[in-house]
Amino acid sequence: MPSAADLPQAYSELQQRFQRTTNALGSAAHDLKTPLSILNGYVELLQSEKLGPLSERQREVLREMQASGKRLQQFIQDFLTYSALETGGLKMHYAMGNINQCLSDVCRLWSTRFQEKGLALYFLANDKLPEFPLDSPKLERVISNLLENSFKFIPQGGTVWLHAEPYMWERRAAAQPASSGERRRQTNSQPNSVKVSVSDTGPGIPAEFHQEVFDDFFRLPSNENQDGMGLGLSIVRRLVQGMGGKVWVESDASSGCKFSFLIPFKPASNPAGKGKNR
Repeated sequence: MPSAADLPQAYSELQQRFQRTTNALGSAAHDLKTPLSILNGYVELLQSEKLGPLSERQREVLREMQASGKRLQQFIQDFLTYSALETGGLKMHYAMGNINQCLSDVCRLWSTRFQEKGLALYFLANDKLPEFPLDSPKLERVISNLLENSFKFIPQGGTVWLHAEPYMWERRAAAQPASSGERRRQTNSQPNSVKVSVSDTGPGIPAEFHQEVFDDFFRLPSNENQDGMGLGLSIVRRLVQGMGGKVWVESDASSGCKFSFLIPFKPASNPAGKGKNR
């Protein structure tokens, strides 16, 4: 067992080992992308019947192969994003944008899958939101991960609502608790951020896991058999923090979930994934 004097060096060596492991796994995930893309391409070619007609059973097998390929592709992309965030390789790139357009684009991408599962997805643009500097691809990734989280867990016939609104975010120190007067004054203040929420009618999350659901590789005990590596919400947390924002969940074990996050209208200067929730 190392002595107290040896602990800083041991910690540094552990960090370096973790960094090497993360880089190696990220490289392995990247190397899987090309053969997987080739396999997916052949599946699509067969489905087009350009190489000959298919029986109904063959079409069914190809549909299952395509679905499995998409899941594997998502796992690889999740790990590549996690690796880049963990090693500081993912930077924010801001440009003036319309957040309503971002949210609408993501909803359009997910609408077919929601319909196929018998789920309702609602989003209404908010004309009170101004244009402000966005990293649109990363913001779309945050929304997509939150929608995917709802999609996985809510049963057929369920509903998901996506909502965005201007928000006055008063960043207080821990020694300055909010008072009711402060909350009332917020309604009369100029908004400095946007609050985005994804609410659903799913099974809910017990209160004791409200912080842990954003940890790397965490899955609820009741969801151990679900697909995925437990990185979706971790990536959400890291990306939102990289934008200078914060994310949280409101839920209990029986009344669905509401995931919300704040991002400021003024871009953050800290690197992606290196901030702390306020």
